[in-house]
Amino acid sequence: MATDTNSFLSINAASGAYRASQDMTAAPVADLGSDEGKPSFADMVAQAGSDAVQTIREAEVTAQTGLRGNADTQAVVEATLELDSTVKTAVAVRDKLVEAYQEIIRMPI
Repeated sequence: MATDTNSFLSINAASGAYRASQDMTAAPVADLGSDEGKPSFADMVAQAGSDAVQTIREAEVTAQTGLRGNADTQAVVEATLELDSTVKTAVAVRDKLVEAYQEIIRMPI
């Protein structure tokens, strides 16, 4: 039975790297200052969602006012474009969050 020396060397290299990694310890994380007054990631996402909902509501009000003939056409177009941009951004962020969640789920434990 012939043995492949490359697989033998790679097994030795892998077990040597594993043994070396057992002695490693994580370096302490430097304190970058206090986080007082800084919003958390969850707070920032919640604020962005709240801002998006507010933009959508304002665009709807402007569109309804325009349909009644009480708003300038340019204001309606600007509100519609801002609504379009907001929805596209919200969908892109949602897609990235879902993708990140799926990546985390796929990680081996």
